[in-house]
Amino acid sequence: MSPEPDRRAIDAIVAQIDAALRDIARRPIVLGLCGAQGSGKSTIAATLERRLRESGTNVATLSLDDLYLTHTQRRQRARNVHPLFATRGVPGTHDIALGEAIFAALDAGAPTRLPRFDKSSDDRARADERPILELPLDVLIFEGWCVGAQPQPAEALASPINMLEADEDPDGIWRRYANDALARPYQRLFARIDRLVLLAAPSFAVVRRWRLEQEEALRRDRPHGRALMDRSAIDRFIAHYERLTRHILIEMPDRADLVLRLDEQRRVRAIN
Repeated sequence: MSPEPDRRAIDAIVAQIDAALRDIARRPIVLGLCGAQGSGKSTIAATLERRLRESGTNVATLSLDDLYLTHTQRRQRARNVHPLFATRGVPGTHDIALGEAIFAALDAGAPTRLPRFDKSSDDRARADERPILELPLDVLIFEGWCVGAQPQPAEALASPINMLEADEDPDGIWRRYANDALARPYQRLFARIDRLVLLAAPSFAVVRRWRLEQEEALRRDRPHGRALMDRSAIDRFIAHYERLTRHILIEMPDRADLVLRLDEQRRVRAIN
């Protein structure tokens, strides 16, 4: 489980939001919250929501995960582009047009229903499980493992980064398609972010342990979900994320508005 967020970290994020609210008028502020799997994004987002509501700010949270293509759509992409797209996560497995429509509705002050994704069933939640935003909205927290990420240079894609890529994407079709998606439609979506916060893991190696803890919590909450994974399945699953996670940890700290550097227990050890 994620530890209770450091008050200094929450204060630093709120300061970024307050500055954006002062600088930008007539539309909601979008706070981008990026962090590797299991880094505590959801816990921080929930704490921020409580803190902002206490000050009279109308706030909502949208996860990048909630924009996943449906199970059927990802199966179609797996058939038409590359089999690895059957697994959710990397750029190319999200409905970017849906995200753009949500942001456009928010900017227009129009009522909109936020999507929700049920990871235990590996598909979108039913319509009656999707909240309708209370308007007018002041702040939208947009969180996700690659929110705000930039594409890699083409030469970085030449060699596989792990056994999954070496065995199942030897020609680089999957990773190039994902990188091209990140370079174009995802950048349009991320351009709407007003402030970008990075939860920086100490290394990719710790992400596996964090992801195991996430799955254990999901198993407790939804013990009969058909998409729950064992340890070997999780190892394969996080291999899909390794390339871009490592890239984010290298390139994003220099351009994020705020970087919270975490230790292996997800405690904040530095705020930059």
